[in-house]
Amino acid sequence: MSAEPRKDVRNLAIIAHVDHGKTSLVDALFRFTGTGDTHREATERAMDSGDIERERGITISSKSTAIDFEGVRIQLVDTPGHADFGGEVERVLGMVDGVLLLVDAVEGVMPQTRFVVSKAIEHGLSAILVVNKIDRPEQRAAAVVDEVFDLLVELGASDEQLDFPVVYCSAVEGGAALEPEAPREDLRPLLETLLEHAQAPCVDTEAPLQFQAVTLGWDEFLGRLVIGRIARGRMKRGEQVVRVPADGAPEGFRVTKLFGHHGLERIELTEAVAGDIVILAGVDTIDIGDTVCPPGEIDALPRIEIDPPTLRVQISANTSPFAGKEGRFLTSRQIEDRLQREALGNVSILLEDTGSRDTFQVAGRGELQIGVLIETMRREGYEFSVSRPEIIPREVDGKRCEPVEDVVIDVPEAFAGGVMDAVASRKGRLLTMESRDGRSCLQYVVPSRGLFGYRGEFLSQTRGEGILHRTVRGYEPFAGELAGRAVGAIVSTETGKTTPHAIFNIQERADIFVAAGVPVYEGQVVGENRRASDLNVNVCRAKKLTNVRAAGKDDNPLLTPPRQLTIEKCLAWVEDDELLEVTPASLRLRKKILPANLRKR
Repeated sequence: MSAEPRKDVRNLAIIAHVDHGKTSLVDALFRFTGTGDTHREATERAMDSGDIERERGITISSKSTAIDFEGVRIQLVDTPGHADFGGEVERVLGMVDGVLLLVDAVEGVMPQTRFVVSKAIEHGLSAILVVNKIDRPEQRAAAVVDEVFDLLVELGASDEQLDFPVVYCSAVEGGAALEPEAPREDLRPLLETLLEHAQAPCVDTEAPLQFQAVTLGWDEFLGRLVIGRIARGRMKRGEQVVRVPADGAPEGFRVTKLFGHHGLERIELTEAVAGDIVILAGVDTIDIGDTVCPPGEIDALPRIEIDPPTLRVQISANTSPFAGKEGRFLTSRQIEDRLQREALGNVSILLEDTGSRDTFQVAGRGELQIGVLIETMRREGYEFSVSRPEIIPREVDGKRCEPVEDVVIDVPEAFAGGVMDAVASRKGRLLTMESRDGRSCLQYVVPSRGLFGYRGEFLSQTRGEGILHRTVRGYEPFAGELAGRAVGAIVSTETGKTTPHAIFNIQERADIFVAAGVPVYEGQVVGENRRASDLNVNVCRAKKLTNVRAAGKDDNPLLTPPRQLTIEKCLAWVEDDELLEVTPASLRLRKKILPANLRKR
């Protein structure tokens, strides 16, 4: 039997920049179609499943859902908008037949939108443009549609891809229209446009089964979850199948659990056919990219190609004097098991051998992805140390090359000069500069290592008014050495609790990282010296008692509040001879060699 389109299914990926209303639109679709969890009230930002996703307002791991409209099941996949999680994007686009391109009616096309759209164009997918936040008074919908068209032309889209339908929407109001000024009553115009223009999956439901594992998940009760799309044939619960790995002979297993989606709920299925996005549970051996086939009809699909990682850090067991006081999982074996689980479910994370049983090298797509992994492990109760991040160079045409990023900076004109000086010192190359309404828009190509920790400095330079967006560009020849950290470390020489008297005496020449009355240990970095050299200080020194009394002698010292540390700030600050100590309750910076007399040698 030849392949025929399935009229009852549409598979779409949602593409949007951070904070353009992607998750809010899915919430509105749930409300309009009556889809969702019937046992509890609908929550806002339902597709942001993890605590970190809700706090940061970003999508880290892709999630699937399904809504029913006029007898058609529309299967939606929420994709990450940040290039650091591009491994998820590239896999998800292989499961769908079209994309829902969501763009802010004010901000327009942003760099992370560009990254995902370029991947969609490479996959040959056509877009349905949704101009969101059309209710805002400052909306510029017509200009935004032109920007999207120009972007598609620049990315080499075909004539068919350039002929995209446009829907104007307000996800917060829950309304959509086909014209910018038309009344927006509900989301019916959007859903009707999806049914009319989204391509139906063209599949052969009677041919032998072909299913590819696209992404992995985990459930406390079901164990490992394998998510993917059936490319051909039918999959039935209880049938015997084989998986085709990257290397080695095919391995057989039985389909014991088979699930589909309805809203945010998993529903158990007895059978699924080609074109459906399904979940296999209870299969421990399958990996991302493996093809599932009948035992006598082995026909593997092409394996999923993922861009390689660009950044690596070393994670080791915590060896500080405070080790074991705050975490539940402390040993190198527990840390290794957790990292192996992460590498198993996230193909853009690679775990490399360092030759040491206590140290593990973790490679990822960027500092945001590494930071999210560290924060996730921290919240799960792990305690460990992290080294300074470093880029992963590559040989291209016999030249040593390094990863570079496209950077778009939007700042008030008064701050443009300082920002340009700072980016130039980080080996940035200016491409374009435009002025619009008192603001300057700068486009740069900057080495990834030059951007470590720059976001905090950038916000200080622009007094919080600047906007900076980054996306991976590729590899270019090595740009030369960068200047090291311009400040030194204030290092504790004693173990004990910090005292107001000691902190007061050093705060004039240092930025302090710890408050008074906090336990510290010898070798811990407790502040930032304003000079380039390290300074060893006893921050536990108490005020001596005497019989002499004078006016004002016993006044309480006025202490400057300590600088609040975050994982991203620490990774940017740490040097080669230092480590970041991560526990569920604390973030501490420390020297690799703790005793001061040994560090001098």
